[in-house]
Amino acid sequence: MPPGWTMLSSQGSIKGKHRVIYPVLQNLISRTWKDFSTKNPATCLPLPHHVHTPLGARIRTRGGGRKRTKSSSIFYLPHRIWPPRPSVAAAAAATTKMGLEMEAMAASIGVSVPVLRFLLCFVATIPTGLLWRAVPGATGRHLYAGLTGAALSYLSFGATSNLLFVGPMVLGYLAMLLFRRHAGLITFLGAFGFLIACPLNPLMSYANFEKRALTCFVLITSHVAYMSGDAWKEGGIDATVKIAYPVIVSFHNLICLCNAGALMVLTLKVISCAINYSDGILKEEGLREAQKKYRLTKLPSLIEYFGYCLCCGSHFAGPVYEMKDYLEWTERKGVSGLHHLCVGYAIFCLFLMFGNLLQIWASPTPSPLLPTLRAIVQAGVCMGLYLYLSPKFPLSRFSEPLYYEWGFWHRLFYQYMSGFTARWKYYFIWSVSEAAIIISGLGFTGWSESSPPKAKWDRAKNVDILGVELAGSSVQLPLVWNIQVSTWLRYYVYERLIQKGKKPGFLQLLGTQTVSAIWHGLYPGYIIFFVQSALMINGSRVIYRWQQAVSNSVLHSILAFLNFAYTLLVLNYSCIGFQVLSFKETLASYQSVYYVGTIVPIVCVLLGKVIKPARKPKAQKAE
Repeated sequence: MPPGWTMLSSQGSIKGKHRVIYPVLQNLISRTWKDFSTKNPATCLPLPHHVHTPLGARIRTRGGGRKRTKSSSIFYLPHRIWPPRPSVAAAAAATTKMGLEMEAMAASIGVSVPVLRFLLCFVATIPTGLLWRAVPGATGRHLYAGLTGAALSYLSFGATSNLLFVGPMVLGYLAMLLFRRHAGLITFLGAFGFLIACPLNPLMSYANFEKRALTCFVLITSHVAYMSGDAWKEGGIDATVKIAYPVIVSFHNLICLCNAGALMVLTLKVISCAINYSDGILKEEGLREAQKKYRLTKLPSLIEYFGYCLCCGSHFAGPVYEMKDYLEWTERKGVSGLHHLCVGYAIFCLFLMFGNLLQIWASPTPSPLLPTLRAIVQAGVCMGLYLYLSPKFPLSRFSEPLYYEWGFWHRLFYQYMSGFTARWKYYFIWSVSEAAIIISGLGFTGWSESSPPKAKWDRAKNVDILGVELAGSSVQLPLVWNIQVSTWLRYYVYERLIQKGKKPGFLQLLGTQTVSAIWHGLYPGYIIFFVQSALMINGSRVIYRWQQAVSNSVLHSILAFLNFAYTLLVLNYSCIGFQVLSFKETLASYQSVYYVGTIVPIVCVLLGKVIKPARKPKAQKAE
């Protein structure tokens, strides 16, 4: 150990609350310095003689020789306090046991301890959402929503992780407060700029980060590089968490990479809130239905804004929702006030979960028990399928010679199975988020028109699994995949790119997909995927128009099947770029199947210019 790291302490300083802390810290610092000096021999300095002097002996100082007794303030070494006293040993043993249990649990599911901690906090959003029902008063619920989200983020990513969210939150609120007319545009550009450029070194590897940490250079890694980027590609969540725990520097948690997903969700929230507040000064004439529905005429208070931004149910992975919906939910207004939850049911649920809580405030939503259980079971099935399939269809296969030795149909099948496997990871995440939003009551959107009426939880739903896997048309995919983000893109990008009096076209679609690509991260694979998806949707529209134009039922069925096969082929071909990310690997995987997923959409679009189906008369359309 270097001389500056030895602890100056009195004999009594290791008593009381410091009895556990000091030995553990001293042992940790000793091991850390040992690792550091091994990697950097030049920096390992010899220790002064007085550091090795036994406790209570004569110690040489700069001012001359001087006696110090046991009771005086002296330097001490780890061997003087380790092994610790019995109570200290018991506490350390308990900590070690807990760590071993976490390690065993993490090893059993094939992840690291940090990943397990994240998953536990992520699943904890479900009981946290249920407890929201017991919080009295709108202000209390706003505070509870924000504080629980911040607390779970702290437990998952570290003490300073929440500082990451301050930038876009402050930017959005100041824009609404000072520049209402242009608040939406300012927040849009600023929040996306922060999302992209908040890190200083977007392509820094783990090894480089460690070297800079050892030389006390703390460089911030980026959303651009690691949100579903190289670290995810190399090992899912686990690879990103490795970067969150380097050896010496601890305050790098400021930009914990797992927080990138939460930052992405927060970006959409603050932008929609600012745009809706700007829409509040516009006249209703000429506004679209979504603008009329979600416009804000009054500036939300800081507490309301805080709760909306960090609400625990959607903080980690969405879904995205509107400020107006959040306010109505928190203040128990709107459709949420039509029916009341049985108090006995809530008490029963809390009794099962926490045992000691015997009271809860009634919540103004229908019983969420069955929808929540369905979402939890769905999450378990999705995780099981992903864990089963991912070893059989690894992403690394695309860079192996074996893959290129296969025939065309084998490679095409592997591309399909690779995309199919990867989607179950997202299904799991969104199912857990759905359960948390449903059980909190925020997901309730009214009642169906069926007889008897059934409760709808559309605000919580982020994916329709069967709708994705059995999509009859590529046009349907944005309606069933990442539903709330797709809705956000439609309201705040696609519809606002359409000029009044004109129909939307390919340019509006391409602009929307480009914004989506930037939101995910500036990787070539993302850009290629979203441009490819714009082609895919446009080609599917051509087939659909042909399908609607024919009157022969057999030909209609053939075209419907062709549209289904087209969607299956192009979707799983395109999503390889979303997974491998690099330009070289993306093109190599596309080339391995002769760019079939790119050529087919282009051919369909060109044929649509030549073979134009006859338009049906307006009277026939009305029928």
